[in-house]
Parts: sequence; structure tokens; C-alpha cells
Amino acid sequence: MKVVVDLTRCQGYGQCVFLAPDVFTMHDEALLYDLDPDDVHREHVLRAANACPVQAIHLDWTERRGAGEPVTIRTGGHIVIVGASLAGARAAGVLRREGFAGQLTVIGDEPHEPYDRPPLSKQILTGQVPAEHTTLPHLREVEAERVRGPATALDVAGKRVLLADGTAVGFDRVLLATGTRARPWPNAAEAALEGVYTLRTVEDAARLRQALAARPRRVLVLGAGFTGSEIASACRELDLPVTVVERGPAPLISAMGGVIGDVAARLQREHGVDLRCGLTVTALKGDADGRLRAARLSDGSTVEAEVAVVALGSIRNVEWLHDSGLAAGVWGVACDAGCRVVDTNGLVTDDVFVAGDIARFPHPLYQYQFMTLEHWGNAVAQAEVAAHNMISDQTHRWPHLSVPVFWSSQFGVNIKSVGVPTFADQIVITQGSTAEYRFVAVYGYQGRITAAVTFNQGMWLDFYRDLIERAAPFPPDFRHVDRREQAGPVPARVPERLVATGGATVVVTGHDPAERRAVLVHPAGTERARS
Repeated sequence: MKVVVDLTRCQGYGQCVFLAPDVFTMHDEALLYDLDPDDVHREHVLRAANACPVQAIHLDWTERRGAGEPVTIRTGGHIVIVGASLAGARAAGVLRREGFAGQLTVIGDEPHEPYDRPPLSKQILTGQVPAEHTTLPHLREVEAERVRGPATALDVAGKRVLLADGTAVGFDRVLLATGTRARPWPNAAEAALEGVYTLRTVEDAARLRQALAARPRRVLVLGAGFTGSEIASACRELDLPVTVVERGPAPLISAMGGVIGDVAARLQREHGVDLRCGLTVTALKGDADGRLRAARLSDGSTVEAEVAVVALGSIRNVEWLHDSGLAAGVWGVACDAGCRVVDTNGLVTDDVFVAGDIARFPHPLYQYQFMTLEHWGNAVAQAEVAAHNMISDQTHRWPHLSVPVFWSSQFGVNIKSVGVPTFADQIVITQGSTAEYRFVAVYGYQGRITAAVTFNQGMWLDFYRDLIERAAPFPPDFRHVDRREQAGPVPARVPERLVATGGATVVVTGHDPAERRAVLVHPAGTERARS
């Protein structure tokens, strides 16, 4: 197989080195690679190409799909993609790359070309990268009509996407990729105070960067998930006092469980973060000029701050689908493993597909439980599967079986995970030392490995991914390199799987079997989201 890397676009994330170390190597910040690797490395190279955050690794597509594989491609018709961010843009490129020659329309609400979101809470806040330098590279210009949204409704029967200006865009097949938006502070008056921010878009990052550059006396971060923790890390790198308020008992606990949460808490406090767990912010207080001055906490204490960043998660942009007859709600848009959307009756649609942050899909490795993954890598992988399946015949469609991979950089530590850490009942430290923040933690569920998390040990990620895919036994029964913590498995302390509330209620109508239908009844006054 042939490999070419656009080194002008490579940003040194090093994912390829972790996933295919026999082909890619890093010398300082320079990437070196084998242009014609042996076929034994093919699978690892394919994974590296898919995982590259800036998609700088280019392969001959016949190699990626399998040379000589007979595939019937639907080359004509009209495909509409609603959502012009990472998943939508990736799908558009794949459609053209695989031979779709018909009409392609991309509907988007943001005025920008697709951009890379991970730097928004990292390099942009510290001033290392200007906000305008986050645009994702294009391998080639994609021939597509760009339509400025937002989309307001989907007429499945009439095969139309309705827009806010009253026009409609017809389609033969449609891909839903509207992503998420930041969850705002619930009190609108307090959210409007000068100094209160959310972080989701490149404009958000630019505004917050400007606020941090003004050297506020203290920054308050509401929420200690990955975004909140990365913002706190950027503040400490800028030598700004920062207080983090987290409802749970530790940072990152909703994504990685209590054992890793305890490590993350210690890491933050060692770097000077005023971390307050088990508390919530009950009110944001401003002065007479509408500027933030303090926050009141649930224990009655007050934190004085000039900047507050609300990092309380995200909201999936699915409100525009309320009357579409699709199984869409606060949980996302339900689909099968091939990204085909499910309607309110639980039937799979033929011409409506979904990808990215709003897709709720069953994963065979996790007992076919439906899950949504707001990960960069998942958006890319799922968009490729969806695009391929939209133009392929039934016998050559692909299932979305990628094992989730996620990374974060905070407080000088590179955190990576593979699998689903919250799908676990036990955890064991297999390598390294948690005291040194350099270790591998392996998660297990009912006797098999389901996930792994690394702190500054990312080169082991691919090894454990293979174990997850093979349902290897837990705890691992082989000798470990750098095994220093001899304790056996302990409870993973993952949060309970909560059912989303506040969404639609299902009612069944009709009496005759041919008439019985399920209908979603949504709460009154639900805000419509933008595409």
C-alpha cells in the first residue's frame, strides 16, 4: 500500500505513531514514515489514517476499501447533508471520493469552513494558536452546493428539508449531522452578565481568550468534565487563579469513573486549582454595570470572580426534527449500526442517515446498548460509514464498529482512552504509577476487558484496543511491562446509567394492527435548535 503524509498539515498530535509505530515515528516534532509499508501493517495504517486529527495521511482509496472488491455504487440522485461541521464535511468528501456524481447539497448554520474543535479549549486559550488557524484541511475541493441554514423541519414523506427562510430543499437521501451546542447557564439574566462564557464555537474561544488575556483576578469554571478541566489547565498555564466547581465527587468521573477521578482531582490541586467537589453554583452575581463579580455556591460560600465559564455539557441539536416522525429526542437520533435512522415506530428508514454527536447507535461490543459519543474520532469514522452506506447496495454496507478513542491534554498530562470506560464494574492499574501520572488503567465488565485509559502512556492504546475487540479476559492474565502497583482489581465506581429526562413521551395510537403507530409527544415550548 502507498502512504503519503501532507507534512504541511501535520500538527504533531502523534496519533499515527501510537497506532502504527512500525510505520510512523516522531523525532522531536518531525514526523518520519515509510511510504510503502509491508501489507502486514495495513490494518494499523488504516486506523492511523482514520484517527489523524487533521486527516493529513492520504492513502490510495482502493487500499482502504480493499482492492478488487466488487461494490455497486449509486452515482446519481440528490443527497443533502444537514450540518456543515466535522461529520458533515467528512461525509461530503467521502461521497465524492467513492464515486457519487449526483447533486450534493450541504446545509450549515455557521459562517465558517469546518474547523478543529480540540484546540478551542487548549492552544487558543493560551495564545499558542490564533482562533482563525483552526480550519480543517481539505484533501480536495468537494463539489457541493452550500446552503446557509438553519434547517427548521424535515419532511420525510415529501423528502424535503425546510429552511428558516421558508424555502425547501428536496432530496433522495439525507444525512443528519447537526451536532451539539453548549448548555447555557439556566438563568438568562445571569448568563447575560459581562464575564460569563460558554465554549463551543471558534467565536466563543476567541472571546474567552480575550477575557483571559486581560488577566482577571480569578476565573470560575462550572463543571469539571474534559472541557472544564482543560479550561482550568489553560488558566493555570497562564498563571491565573482558577476555581472549579463540580457537582460530582471528582473531575472526569462521568466519563472515567471514580478511580481516575481521584487521580484527576489530585492532579488539579497539585497545579494550584481551587477544586471544590460535591457542590454547585446556585447564582451568579453582577454589579450595577452588569459585570460578573461573584458566584454563590450550594454550601453558602461565595467565590469572587471576574470570568465564569459554564462547562456543564452540551445539548444535541435535534429540536428541528420534533415533527419528523423520527426517533429523535434529548438522547439523540436513534439509528442502526449502519447509520440508518429509526422512526418513532422502531422501523429503520431507507433514505435518512445520521452521523456524529447526535447519532445514537447500538454497539455490539457493549451488549448492543445504544450510545452517543461526542468524540472527534467517532464523528469522522461514523461519517465515513454513513456516506459509504448512502450510496452502496445492501450487501456492501458497513457497520459502525469502531472502538471509541478519545484524548485530552491537561496540566502537562496526555490522557487517552479507548473503549467505553463507564461500561465497567472493575478497574486495575496494569502499568506505571498513578502517583507519577504515568500509567495504564484497564476496565473490565463481567470478566472481559471493555476499556483502557492512559496517562502519558498513549503508545499502549492500540495494544489494549486489540484486547477489547477480542473480548480478552479481565483482569489481564499476562505479564505487564513496568508493573509497579501490585493491587488487584477494584470497583470502577462509574456513575449509574441515567435515562435522559425532559424528553418526549411515547403514545400508541390506533386499534387495528395495520393502524397502530407510536407517536412522540414533546413538552410544550421546547426551543428549536439551529443546524
